[in-house]
Amino acid sequence: MKLKGRNKVSPEFSMSSMTDIVFLLLVFFMLTSNSPNALDLLLPKAKGKSTNTQNVSVSINKNLDIYVDNVKVKPEFVETELKRRLKDVEQPTIILRAEKSVPIDNAVNIMDIANQNSYKVILAVRPK
Repeated sequence: MKLKGRNKVSPEFSMSSMTDIVFLLLVFFMLTSNSPNALDLLLPKAKGKSTNTQNVSVSINKNLDIYVDNVKVKPEFVETELKRRLKDVEQPTIILRAEKSVPIDNAVNIMDIANQNSYKVILAVRPK
């Protein structure tokens, strides 16, 4: 007496479970990936002509020393130094690097100098 088994293995493969897993992975990676923290960038247009752009780095350390392109500058001479370095530049840009412990007033002073002279300011931060 030979008994037949009720559970037979089907040779078919169900794609619905595979698509569910792929969809869940897609949703997971979209939610957990971080998008770059970018501002609205004004990128130069390429028309065969190069533009004269130059960045000047302004750094403020915890001792409130101000450096313009790694050269220590007294606070009262920062504006004249920036004007000297950026006088013939089409799109003058200042990259402001301030330590976390620096009072906001010091960074705002540099931003105010840039605003008065129509310079763009980029605030450099460290990603988390």
